[in-house]
Amino acid sequence: MSELSGQVAIVTGGASGIGAATVALLAEAGATVVTADIQPAAKDAPGRFFTHDVASEESWRALLADVLGREGRLDMLVNNAGIVGGFANIEATTVEQWRRTEAVNSEGVFLGCKHAVEGMKRTGPDKPASKGSIVNVSSVAALIGSGGPTAYCAAKGAVRLLSKSVALYCSERKYGIRCNSVHPGGVDTPIFNPLWQAMGREQGKALIGAHHPVGRMAEPNELGELILWLASDRSSFVTGAEFVADGGLTSGLLRRGPFGAR
Repeated sequence: MSELSGQVAIVTGGASGIGAATVALLAEAGATVVTADIQPAAKDAPGRFFTHDVASEESWRALLADVLGREGRLDMLVNNAGIVGGFANIEATTVEQWRRTEAVNSEGVFLGCKHAVEGMKRTGPDKPASKGSIVNVSSVAALIGSGGPTAYCAAKGAVRLLSKSVALYCSERKYGIRCNSVHPGGVDTPIFNPLWQAMGREQGKALIGAHHPVGRMAEPNELGELILWLASDRSSFVTGAEFVADGGLTSGLLRRGPFGAR
C-alpha cells in the first residue's frame, strides 16, 4: 500500500506505545516518517529519528527546520508524546508536578500545532495555502471527570479544545490544514509499566480492562489505525472533531477505578 507515497509525517513520542504503532502504519502506507522522541527509537523502526523535547520551543524549531530542509515538506503531524506526571489529586499535586505535566501534555501540543501549521503552509503547489493534517492524542480523561490525576486531566482537556481552535483557525484562513483529537481509554503501553511491575502484567491488564465495557485494554495498533485514517486524505472532510476509542468506557455510567489513560 502506498497511498501516502511522497508525504512526510512527524510522530512525537514515536519511540514506543501508540506512537511506535503509528510510525509503523504510516510507513507501511508509504509515508516518510520522522520519529521525534526524547527516548531512542527501536533500531529496526522505519524512517528516521530526531531527538526531540516537545516542551521546548527551540527543539520544535530545530525539528521543523530539519524536516523541511531534508524532506522539503510536512504533510502530517501526530502530537502523541505525553506523560502521566503522577496520579496525585488536587490536594496532593505540587506546583512542580502541575507545571511539568502541562509543559509536556498541553504546551507541547500547542507548540507542535503552532510550528506544524507554519511548516504545512510551505508545502504544495499553492503556497502558502496548502494542506495538511494534525492529529492530537488526548485521552478519555479530557471527557469524563476523575479525582486524579489532576494535572493530567487538565492538560488533556486543554488538548481537546486546542484542537478545535486550530481546526477553525486553519479553515477560516483556507489553509487546507485539518486538526482533530483522539481520546483513548486504557491502552497497553509503557505508561502502565509501574503497575505491571507492582502486580504483574496480566493481572494488571485484567484489572484495567474490566473497567471497559468491551472487557479489555486496547492494543497500540488499534489506536494507530484510527490515527492513520485521520492523518490521511481518507478523512478529508473531518476537522475539529474528537474521536473516542475507549472500549465503551464513556458510553454509560462511570465505574469506580482506573478510567484508562493513554
